[in-house]
Amino acid sequence: MKLLILGATGGIGRSALKEAKALGHDVTVFVRDRSKLSPEEQAGTRVITGALPQDVPALAEAMRGQDAVISALGRGLSFKPEHLMQRCVPVILQTMGQARVRRLVFTSAFGIGETWRDTPFMPRLFARTLLRGIYADKALGEASIRQSDLDWTLVHPTMLTDGARTGTWRSGERLPLSGLPKISRGDAGAFLVSQLNDSSYIRRTVLVSY
Repeated sequence: MKLLILGATGGIGRSALKEAKALGHDVTVFVRDRSKLSPEEQAGTRVITGALPQDVPALAEAMRGQDAVISALGRGLSFKPEHLMQRCVPVILQTMGQARVRRLVFTSAFGIGETWRDTPFMPRLFARTLLRGIYADKALGEASIRQSDLDWTLVHPTMLTDGARTGTWRSGERLPLSGLPKISRGDAGAFLVSQLNDSSYIRRTVLVSY
């Protein structure tokens, strides 16, 4: 599959890039700074540089001819949303439409939208305090995606760790969760790639956790 990855220099994005290449996908990444990719990550990868949301022509070039898009965009460890999703998601959707790319696997966050009902007390507390701005911005991005006619999947990983890829996780529209449920960035990225050939969650939300 010809695949475009957004956010490929973050933890989940790097994992998705590694997984996609290992599975033989033809991968393009759209990044602000290619020097943040290791030589191994760049090898065999088409790298287009640009920043969202302003570099629309560069994004259009990256999007041309793709079969699917994986987005691992996020604010990393920052608690300041800077309207990232509100500004970038409409540009992504418009560019996908113009390039006639229909499949979008999009990384959201545990506790947004329908996943709130399965969120234990401590993650709820974080969502209402430290992560309040980040979550509000992600919710706006989700709303735009839901209103599109794309074949989207909204992936909600639980609390992210730097653990290794295990290949073992639970996923579903609802999951029994307690305490501080976790998943490694390695497995979260691998799950994103697994959705490229899985129609189970098209136009649906999916939780992924251990």
